[in-house]
Amino acid sequence: MTTLRRVFAVSLGDPAGIGPEIIARAWTQRVQADLPPFCVIGGAGVLAAAATACGLDVPVRAVASLAEAADIFETHLPVFGTMDEPFTAGHPSQHGAKLALASLEGATQLALGGEVPAMITAPVSKTQLADIGFEHAGQTEYLAHSCAVPPGDAVMMLAGPQLRAIPLTVHCALADVAGMITTDRIVHRATIADAALRRDFGIKHPHIAIAGLNPHAGENGAFGKEEIDHIAPAIAALQSAGICASGPHPADALFAPHARPGYDAALCMYHDQALIPVKALDFDKGVNVTLGLPIIRTSPDHGTAFDIAGQGVANAGAMIAAIQMAGACAARRNG
Repeated sequence: MTTLRRVFAVSLGDPAGIGPEIIARAWTQRVQADLPPFCVIGGAGVLAAAATACGLDVPVRAVASLAEAADIFETHLPVFGTMDEPFTAGHPSQHGAKLALASLEGATQLALGGEVPAMITAPVSKTQLADIGFEHAGQTEYLAHSCAVPPGDAVMMLAGPQLRAIPLTVHCALADVAGMITTDRIVHRATIADAALRRDFGIKHPHIAIAGLNPHAGENGAFGKEEIDHIAPAIAALQSAGICASGPHPADALFAPHARPGYDAALCMYHDQALIPVKALDFDKGVNVTLGLPIIRTSPDHGTAFDIAGQGVANAGAMIAAIQMAGACAARRNG
């Protein structure tokens, strides 16, 4: 087992989704995967029921402190916090959303207070959270608000064994993307990514490859002007600031096997341009990590999967990868 003994906080996610079962399954693989000790925030009954439904032998124990959680982690799945709710796998409810939010809030406060080295968030339902008055677009936006970080400073990076990709624009209509691409936005995101790759990923001289928006990266303006007007000037500004940035690269070639070893992260112009290659290459090991925060936050790069919850078929690979990445980032950040 790893020698990093401070316990990590894991939020439960929506209890009706696959979050509880992949957390439980990750605990069963704690030795093989060399996971740092982690503690789930609330939902002891949910976790025990989810594990039983999936045929997993997971002794769940409520703990009174994080120190106790670290002490018992090798023999029990520790749960810190008494909040719990009845649930039915695959059938989300407002009660479940309230539990998911309470767990997220608890994990966030522990991370902000420095009581845990990092937090890992299980998947939530944005629709269910909105129904109970949650005012943020998602967990990333909630964390930015909680950390008093401007929304544009919380940068989503999807990371797997074969690719790291950062979307410049995230949850917006595709028709709106071109109007949101600016030189300043590209420079800002790439600068945050460069700092995080150095600090949390241990890359001394990160190379960020920047994708074009249009086919063939615009073909010198024949297929669009965004590359000429905004993307190329941003790359020049980044290079002048000492950041290794290249492009604009045609997106249809940027993720080819021979191209990927040439850069450390790809900055993409829109959501699917970044997420499709990561999920195609590393779906079961993809991690969503939030750059630009004073705390470390990772999450599996998938949703609640209500359609398969409780059936024992959910793959815990992305949750395991998220916990591993949180541990690696925390070790680097703490020297």
